Amino acid sequence: MSRTAMTRLILYACPRGVLATQIKTYLQLTQQRYGPNAAHAYMPHCTLTGFFSDQESAISGYVKTLEKVWGKHLQDSPKASIEIEQMLFRENWHGLALRANWLKRLTAEFAQQADSQTRPEAIRLKDWLHLSLAYDFNPEDGPKLQQLATELIDPSATVDWEMRFYQRSEQQQWTCHRSWPIEDK
Repeated sequence: MSRTAMTRLILYACPRGVLATQIKTYLQLTQQRYGPNAAHAYMPHCTLTGFFSDQESAISGYVKTLEKVWGKHLQDSPKASIEIEQMLFRENWHGLALRANWLKRLTAEFAQQADSQTRPEAIRLKDWLHLSLAYDFNPEDGPKLQQLATELIDPSATVDWEMRFYQRSEQQQWTCHRSWPIEDK
């Protein structure tokens, strides 16, 4: 009996608009000037769940569950569904601290309702919501990365967010199976 291959899945909130453009510019310049750090391996995002594994055939069920939960919660979304609390600069991590209680509730309901007989583990929810700008970088580059972030990124810049359901292959290829706007009314 052959074992069916598993794939890795994850739920992100991704910025669009002016803030997203600023972050992309920052990431491009930091990679050119200081080399890659761990943040360069991903698109700008806020992680809502940890990676979880399942068979590829289960993806459509997750998308349907997300569609249902998103539709249910959309009418209750606050004016600012995701708030940027502050830009943080720690010794080996730089990024934006976020608050999104509404989105946490939506994600928790998705994790509870996502029923799959082939998923070997529970879907893990993320408690601390953030968007990483740089991490696992050379410590001597920290001050220069911080200066560039404060020059290029305005946490109050216009931003629209999307919730996105991704699949990541073993070759680190990303497939977005569906996205949903996180409405700011």
